[in-house]
Amino acid sequence: MNVAIIPARGGSKRIPRKNIKLFHGKPIIAYSIEAAISSGCFDKVIVSTDDEEIADIARQYGAQVPFVRPKHLADDHSTTLAVISHALNWITDNEEKPDFTCIIYATAPFLLPETIQQSFRLLNENPDKAFCFGVTEYPSPIQRALKISPPGEVAMFQEEYLNSRSQDLEAAYHDVGQFYWGRTDAFLDDSIVFSKLSIPYIMPSHHVQDIDTPDDWLRAEMLYRINRELSD
Repeated sequence: MNVAIIPARGGSKRIPRKNIKLFHGKPIIAYSIEAAISSGCFDKVIVSTDDEEIADIARQYGAQVPFVRPKHLADDHSTTLAVISHALNWITDNEEKPDFTCIIYATAPFLLPETIQQSFRLLNENPDKAFCFGVTEYPSPIQRALKISPPGEVAMFQEEYLNSRSQDLEAAYHDVGQFYWGRTDAFLDDSIVFSKLSIPYIMPSHHVQDIDTPDDWLRAEMLYRINRELSD
């Protein structure tokens, strides 16, 4: 059995009610639910939430909400892994332990069903790996990053690369914050995702946008509109 778990607490601060805020006409969590269902990879798509309004909207779009997340796992200090462990223990105790689990963030409108399918295939083809998650390349070489120190002095983090050409520097990648496939036992063992246990699924930058602040939200809406216009 494979399950998708979408964490979606009600108390987001920087963007109030972020997980159900309308994004191009529908609650943003709907995109994650629909991508998971459309992928055909899951026996169950479960939303873990402490909020009844989020639960109702999740059910409207086809997800299951079989339990209420405890309040101590819904504050600003709760970790995603703690939330996932709670959900997996509930599923294991009340139904059966999944073979594979995919964490999908509620604010991932760029996640496509085929991305879920292809990343799952990649993990299956590498039995020595425990996790697979999306990454994308930094737009600029991190070796040439700058820091600004009081009273406004500029310096390089790595001065040895001052005269290096960008094309000669090793590419660097960052987590896209959309999905994390994993073997269920690895999640329950608290194995480290950002490690040699993982295999990366490389994604194009135009399918990636963090949504943590109002400015992020605006950028995401513009990028989504551009992507949609290009695909029409």
